[in-house]
Amino acid sequence: MEKTILITGGAGFIGSHVVRLMVNKYPGYKIVNLDALTYAGNLENLKDVESKSNYAFVKADITNEAAVKEVFEQYQPDGVIHLAAESHVDRSISDPLAFIRSNVMGTVNLLNAARAAWGDYTEGKRFYHISTDEVYGSLGATGFFTEETAYDPRSPYSASKASSDHMVRAWHHTYNLPVVISNCSNNYGPNQFPEKLIPLAINNIKHKKAIPIYGKGENVRDWLFVEDHAAAIDLIFHKGVNGDTYNIGGNNEWTNIDLIRKLCEVMDNALGREKGESEKLITYVKDRAGHDKRYAIDSGKLMSELGWKPSLQFEEGIEKTVDWYLKNEEWLNNVLSGDYANYYSQQYDNR
Repeated sequence: MEKTILITGGAGFIGSHVVRLMVNKYPGYKIVNLDALTYAGNLENLKDVESKSNYAFVKADITNEAAVKEVFEQYQPDGVIHLAAESHVDRSISDPLAFIRSNVMGTVNLLNAARAAWGDYTEGKRFYHISTDEVYGSLGATGFFTEETAYDPRSPYSASKASSDHMVRAWHHTYNLPVVISNCSNNYGPNQFPEKLIPLAINNIKHKKAIPIYGKGENVRDWLFVEDHAAAIDLIFHKGVNGDTYNIGGNNEWTNIDLIRKLCEVMDNALGREKGESEKLITYVKDRAGHDKRYAIDSGKLMSELGWKPSLQFEEGIEKTVDWYLKNEEWLNNVLSGDYANYYSQQYDNR
C-alpha cells in the first residue's frame, strides 16, 4: 500500500536513522524529510539514501506555520513521524524560549496542519509524536517509568516536551486526531551530534582532552541503541493503538562515571593505548542545575503488545559506536567545524 510519510527532524541523529530505515524498508512509501538544518541537522547523515526515488527533502522550520501548511498541501502526507525538537538540556537552561518555540509551538503547527489536511476522514492516517523519558522527572534508587507514571519535568527542555505531549493528547481527545506517543530513554550510536555525552567523550579521548563529568558522575541513565529505537518507531507507527503511549528503553542502566570508564576501556583497546590511560582524562565539573538523579524505563507494554525488544546490550552497542566514530573522522571533523551546515544551508537556500 502506497503512503506518504512526513518525518520531521529527519536530518538529525534519531531522525536520520528512521528515514534510512523507512526509505529502504518501504520502497512503496514516499518518505518526505522536513528539517530546518539547524546546527544538529546534517544531511551528510543521509548521503546513502538521498538519490532514492522514494525520498524527498524539504528545508523548513516547524515554527513557521505557513511553511508547514505548504508542505502538507504539496505532499499530502498520510502520516507524520514527529522528531524535530530542541533536545539539549544545558542549552534549554540558557535559552528556554527557543525550546518553547520549537517543541511546543512547532508541534502545534504540525497538529493543526494534519487536522486541516485530514479533516474528518482519518482512516489510515496517523500522527506519531516522539518524546522523552525526561518528562517523568527523576527516579530514586529503585523503580521504573511506565506509561502511567505522572509527569514531573525538571528542566525547560523536559517541560517543553511534556507540554508537547499534552498538546498531542489534547488534539486526539478534542479533535479526534489519530495519534500515538512514545517516550524513550537516552539514545546513542552513529551520527550523534558531539555535544552529547558519548560522542563528546569519544572525541575527547581520541585527542587526549579532558572528559567533563557532572558532579560525582553518579547520575543513572538507561541507554538505547539508536537503531533499536528506529525499529521501535517503525513498529509503533504501523501497529500502535491510536491514543496510546509506548515507553522505549534499552534495559541498560549505567551511572555516568561507569559508562565513561567503560568507554575509556573500549577506546584504549581500539586505539592501542595502555589500559587505564584514557581514564586519566576524566575531570569532574560542577553539577548541572536541576540534574535528575536516575531514569529507567519499563518497556514491558511495547514488548508484550507489539513484540519489540532491543537487539543490543550496551557493551556490544558501545563497541559498534566507537568503531563508527573512528572510521568516520571526516564526518566528525565536518560537524565540529560547522562546514556541513554552511554547505547544505547554502545549497538549499539558493534553490
